[in-house]
Amino acid sequence: MSISPTLRTLATYLAGEFDNREQAIADPAWYVHLRLWQRPVPQPLFGENSLVLFAEQASVVNLEQAYRPRLMELKAMTDPGEAGDRPPEFVVQYYMLEDPGAYRGAGRHPKLLETLTPTALERLPGCKLTVTRRSRADGSDEFSAVLPESSRCCFSYEGQTRQVHLGFDVSADRLLSHDKGIDPETGKPLWGALLGPFEFRKLQDFARELTP
Repeated sequence: MSISPTLRTLATYLAGEFDNREQAIADPAWYVHLRLWQRPVPQPLFGENSLVLFAEQASVVNLEQAYRPRLMELKAMTDPGEAGDRPPEFVVQYYMLEDPGAYRGAGRHPKLLETLTPTALERLPGCKLTVTRRSRADGSDEFSAVLPESSRCCFSYEGQTRQVHLGFDVSADRLLSHDKGIDPETGKPLWGALLGPFEFRKLQDFARELTP
């Protein structure tokens, strides 16, 4: 199975440096001014049938202290199952890094990613989004990625169980992030898109870095 043109379009939309400046200025009490990097990994980590992005973000007042590093593997869905009338076409599988500090800043300094191997990653089974595509009035595509209702995206960090609710909508001109941190015991949202998605615009395009 090869990379389809539509999957490459999804990766192209996601690959870049993003900023939510307009939103942060309009509502600074709820939306921190962030810089988000989603950088293509230069080598195929999981074979030839997927595209992989390294993601991290930082406050614009301290770009050197990037946080939330993760890997996103984009691939075709092979078993839509009982997905309904409009089955998802793709999945986004998340991975965490065994040593996050070794790759901090890779969004701005992509050469750090050249040493990345599958053994440096931990797959997060409950952290897999299903992606559907729809056509816009101008003929371009828009993608929505959601966490299935039966899934709980949890992982262990610094000796504690962490839970996040993941999701995004992306098109050629914007990225909406629905990510929220969740209290794993109460289910209460703690941080992130509490009042609605973070609205990012692309500052730099990294699509040329996608592997063939």
